[in-house]
Amino acid sequence: MIELDSTLAQHIVDRSMAILPYNINVMDAQGMIIGSGDPLRLHTRHEGAQLVLANSRVVEIDEQAASCLRGVRPGVNVPLLYAERLIGVLGITGTPEVVRPYAELVRMAAEMLVEQRQSHMERHWQRHRLDNWIGQLLDPSVGLNTLSVEAERQQVPLSWPRQVCFIELDEASDSRSAKALSAMLSANLESFCAPVGMQEWFWCRPFGRPHEEQAWLDQAKAKGLNVLRFTASGPLECLADLREACQSLRLLQAYARACLPTVRLLKLDEHRLTALLYSQRQSWLLQGWLEPLKRLFAQDENGVLRGTLQAWCEHHGQASACAASLNIHRNTLRYRLERICELTGLSHDMLGQWLYLSLGISLLDCT
Repeated sequence: MIELDSTLAQHIVDRSMAILPYNINVMDAQGMIIGSGDPLRLHTRHEGAQLVLANSRVVEIDEQAASCLRGVRPGVNVPLLYAERLIGVLGITGTPEVVRPYAELVRMAAEMLVEQRQSHMERHWQRHRLDNWIGQLLDPSVGLNTLSVEAERQQVPLSWPRQVCFIELDEASDSRSAKALSAMLSANLESFCAPVGMQEWFWCRPFGRPHEEQAWLDQAKAKGLNVLRFTASGPLECLADLREACQSLRLLQAYARACLPTVRLLKLDEHRLTALLYSQRQSWLLQGWLEPLKRLFAQDENGVLRGTLQAWCEHHGQASACAASLNIHRNTLRYRLERICELTGLSHDMLGQWLYLSLGISLLDCT
């Protein structure tokens, strides 16, 4: 239930008296003046307001009636309502016949301000509850059953399929950028978002058409937003998928910061294996897998062999295409590949596993 407070009451007074040449008083549900154009009348009891509260009707007070009441001057006092409930009284000081035409207008304006205040408070509270729910989503210690119950209770929009994204703004972005980003992310009523870091936002939306992410980035740039990184999942079909995708996107972010700092858009479906391996980069198994490539890079001072191996992987082991991209003869390529096998201990058959070698190179760039 909304209650008038001194801040809202004084706001009503100030807005009204900016237009009308009469003093305005706002009284709470106990008849105390909590907002007034006359500071000396603040925090005093208004007996005229008490009459309004007791009878739920307009009370006009002339000079004679005012002399019989405490804390009262001539004027018109009207009830203030919210959702058909009496929450206070508004008084306009002056001869009743003169100020009567203004009383209803001022009451209407005051009740509109009360509604705006309540609407703002409800949006703020809903935002707070949604932020808490997103925090629970990102916290693996909160069970899925609890998360599901809270989502239903707080009316979180969770139609499926959905997509989850993490958006990182440049460090120089200010509060205006955050507001503009929030407006963009909230444009669809079925979407919801929340800040999850100093310059980072969580965004969950209905899954759309392919390549929408790049179009969104172009739109953000046109609005002056400097998006440092945008990571996105594929289509998700349930709450469990949503949580797993959030955790996987965190891994992808860490990989991107370390290995692909200039890449702005990363899709989880294109980097699942790399992100998974990066999360295990310090494990004994993975370090053993990388050991042959470490030996190669340690002895390749000018980087020629490394560049050759990268080109070999990029062309999926196709000798002609690889040699052409390096602008070397196929015999030179063959010599370099033999040298790579010699330094790494890999057999020529292993060179056919270009995906294995490509992943290894990318992981070594991050360790």
